[in-house]
Amino acid sequence: MRLTPCGIRSLIRSPYTFLTQSDPKIALSGHTAEAEEMKKAKIVLLGEPVLREKSKEVSVFHKKLHDIVDTMKFTLQERGDGAAVAANQIAVAKRIVVIDFLGEYLEMINPEITASSGIQTDYEGCLSVPGFSGIVTRAETVTVTYKNRFGSETTIERSGSMARCIQHELDHLDGILYIDRLDEDRVYDNETETPVLLSDLIAHSDQYFS
Repeated sequence: MRLTPCGIRSLIRSPYTFLTQSDPKIALSGHTAEAEEMKKAKIVLLGEPVLREKSKEVSVFHKKLHDIVDTMKFTLQERGDGAAVAANQIAVAKRIVVIDFLGEYLEMINPEITASSGIQTDYEGCLSVPGFSGIVTRAETVTVTYKNRFGSETTIERSGSMARCIQHELDHLDGILYIDRLDEDRVYDNETETPVLLSDLIAHSDQYFS
């Protein structure tokens, strides 16, 4: 999920509260030469097949998994313009999500929404669809069960902006992008607020994201 000025806006088109930067108090664990290499992961953009794949569940909780999670964490924190990232956004089709948003850091392995309630409507953006945002309606509150990198299971309930972020990221794991859930047939340029038809964005994604 993307955080840029007007990248995720309120319905009155003002800068949205998602613009909160990652919490500087979160420690960058495992900061080694190997970790520096992991920071170089590229975000996959709209049009790449891996974004449309249904990700596979993680079955073994070992060093390779930890390396993937660390890569996602460092990529997100190095960029500084995202609230979260799913593993297939770095071309790894596994059910892994890393969230660093509103002062909360979460690593979710095999996450599943087990309950939801209410409705909220607002703008969303995405690291894989850079430069645009669109209106999406989602549940106001969600309950999520997931495992951490060591295989321990946790269940949490979140509402509002964090609930929106979680739903956005879990959609990625099923090959669904926020543009598939738009309330309108268009997205908006983050700089000019000019509307762009979704059909045009998809048809010419190579030009928009070159």
